[in-house]
Amino acid sequence: MSSRQQPRWTQTWLGGVRSAGIDLGYPGERLGLPEEGGGAVAGFGRRLGAIVIDWLICTWAVAQGFLGVDPAKQAWVPLAIFAGTTLILVGTTGMTFGMRLLGIRVAVLDGGRPGPAAVAVRTLLLCLAVPALIWDRDQRGLHDRAANTVVVRM
Repeated sequence: MSSRQQPRWTQTWLGGVRSAGIDLGYPGERLGLPEEGGGAVAGFGRRLGAIVIDWLICTWAVAQGFLGVDPAKQAWVPLAIFAGTTLILVGTTGMTFGMRLLGIRVAVLDGGRPGPAAVAVRTLLLCLAVPALIWDRDQRGLHDRAANTVVVRM
């Protein structure tokens, strides 16, 4: 249902702030990032796909395949593997395996790679899950805001 078909009293809260005539710009505009192409803020779908790929690698390939651990009985093992691989890979290359496959990376707001402290804060909050599910209009989760990072396209 378009905003023209909605009753007038629901247009602003159902249609969002844009239907009220407020233009917030594109995600990343406030951060000085481009709207499209390399360096633009990565969309939710790519980020979700990357974390699913990384979680499957940690759960099936490493925990079950290499270590022989049943994730249903020891759920902390895949989470510990996920945290370890994220710390190492994002700290050294700026991306995990899933991020690389989907063409995204973690960057500090000035464009460089995040330092060890930022990666540790980001990974800890990512493992808690809830901070990653709450994001701002620039599509940065609370884990990214706390680490002063942003996930961008390559």
